[in-house]
Amino acid sequence: MGETQNRPFQLSFNSWLKVDFQGARVTSDGGLLLVRELDERLGFGQLIERNLTDARGMNTQLPLTDLVRQSVYSRLAGYEDVNDAERLAQDPAFRLIGSSKIWERGGALTSRLQSFETEVLTQGKNLAGLAALNRELVGRAEAIDSCRRVVLDMDSTEIPVYGEQEQSAYNGHFESTCYHPLLLFNREGDCLAAKLRPGNVHSAEGWEELLLPEIEGQQQHGKEVVFRADAAFAKPELYEALEERDVKYAIRLPANDNLERDIAELLTRPVGRPSYKPVVWFKSFLYQAARWKTARRVVAKVEFHFGELFPRVGFIVTNLGTPSRAVVRFYNQRGTAEQWIKEGKQAVKMTRLSCHRFRSNQVRLWLSLIAYNVGNLWRRLALPTRIDSWSLTSLQQRLVKTGGRLIKHARYYWLLLAESHLTRQLFAGMLRKIAALPAPAG
Repeated sequence: MGETQNRPFQLSFNSWLKVDFQGARVTSDGGLLLVRELDERLGFGQLIERNLTDARGMNTQLPLTDLVRQSVYSRLAGYEDVNDAERLAQDPAFRLIGSSKIWERGGALTSRLQSFETEVLTQGKNLAGLAALNRELVGRAEAIDSCRRVVLDMDSTEIPVYGEQEQSAYNGHFESTCYHPLLLFNREGDCLAAKLRPGNVHSAEGWEELLLPEIEGQQQHGKEVVFRADAAFAKPELYEALEERDVKYAIRLPANDNLERDIAELLTRPVGRPSYKPVVWFKSFLYQAARWKTARRVVAKVEFHFGELFPRVGFIVTNLGTPSRAVVRFYNQRGTAEQWIKEGKQAVKMTRLSCHRFRSNQVRLWLSLIAYNVGNLWRRLALPTRIDSWSLTSLQQRLVKTGGRLIKHARYYWLLLAESHLTRQLFAGMLRKIAALPAPAG
């Protein structure tokens, strides 16, 4: 009877074709093994053990590092909910990225992974430990690919919620009930720090908690720090804190009548037939608002576009000494931070904060951001130049989503991967780049 049930299926449209199911021997996420190799090189497992505490006692079947890896890698592969753990627990790729304890038994099922994320990781030390784990992981990459000048971008974003989650609130700017997290990136796209906040707080609320420790840490390593942000962060106390620490900055300034009076001569449309090409003018001047203790440099950009009656005007407050055009060009590069936030939302499901408790949603946000950083470090440190500009979504769809079949022999496991976007040559090249990375100190 069992043999009859397990026979392959015969299809009528093609008598030469038979279909069979191999269950836990087949994976659709074979590309994760490359990320696991980078994770090993960067010492991700040691960072987990150093920063997180396992309060479950000694009689545990699944080690802490395996559970963290399962949570992080499932998000990196695009699985947005712990309900997927029911299937991923037996997936060959997810079994092989863990320790030998789960090679045969399998990973955590939904109930265990859920309690791990919402009970073990929500404890005070572990919540702070996730932030430290994330920063130390990025620090390993900074030690490998170090620059003398560090550019920091800060921005907030909207994470809509559905239901009665703790501290969710209506935000009039986004016109939704949401959380309103604050995020800090470097120019390589690594998320250095984050804070989950209620939905109705100001965009710049809590900037000191994230920004100032990062500046001090970078300066202790002899780095020059430059800061960029949009108009929500145009606050005199922020300027003063940056100037006290000798940090250069470029921050967008909301327009007002006083600023526009200082550039009145630029607001008149050029005489003659309008040009199809935008006409762009710049002006730099000193300006002191009522709440400012001192005058500061402001750079204005005025653009006249064909078919538009009024010019587009923007102001940037800065202490950079470069020409006005260079200041504007530098500030405009801040838009990449918005792209990284978009990648975090699309690729690692950063918006999936569906728990009722605020603390549980903090954990879920950190796990998504760690997954984002692991993927971004893969892009930065292991990908060949011709594809190192791919988005995380492209990496998921083209490299992570590589089919494979697991074969077990007496002494070895073989994972036979399908050759599509992830070719043998590409796989070998990434392994060589990972092997060439210096071993992390400590």
